Amino acid sequence: MKKKTVLSSLPVVWLPVLCGFAAGCLGLPSAQRWFQPGIYEGTGRGYRGTIRVQVRVSASGMEDIEILDHREDRFAAAAMEELRDAALEYGATDIDAVAGATVSSKGFLRALENALEAAKTAAPETGG
Repeated sequence: MKKKTVLSSLPVVWLPVLCGFAAGCLGLPSAQRWFQPGIYEGTGRGYRGTIRVQVRVSASGMEDIEILDHREDRFAAAAMEELRDAALEYGATDIDAVAGATVSSKGFLRALENALEAAKTAAPETGG
């Protein structure tokens, strides 16, 4: 008999609670996710050195991610491409690292988060 996971037995209404209402969770937009449109760079520490990315953002999220520079091996480079695609698809950086390339994955995601933080910092304050 196959075991049931706890999440599969929870009603769908609990999914936002489990996700913590995080921006990009399940691909849902968030009112707190505003960026100053533009192109931003960020860096993170990979297994073999610095990973540098460039992110093009609109007011509501990521439009494109380019990996500018890294010293990772081919496996880690492929993992970063997978993470790039997932980040664009889900509009979030809270995605799992690729097994076997954990340090490189975390470095890529840190670089992406740093670039997005710059885009948030550049966004104008909203009154309210």
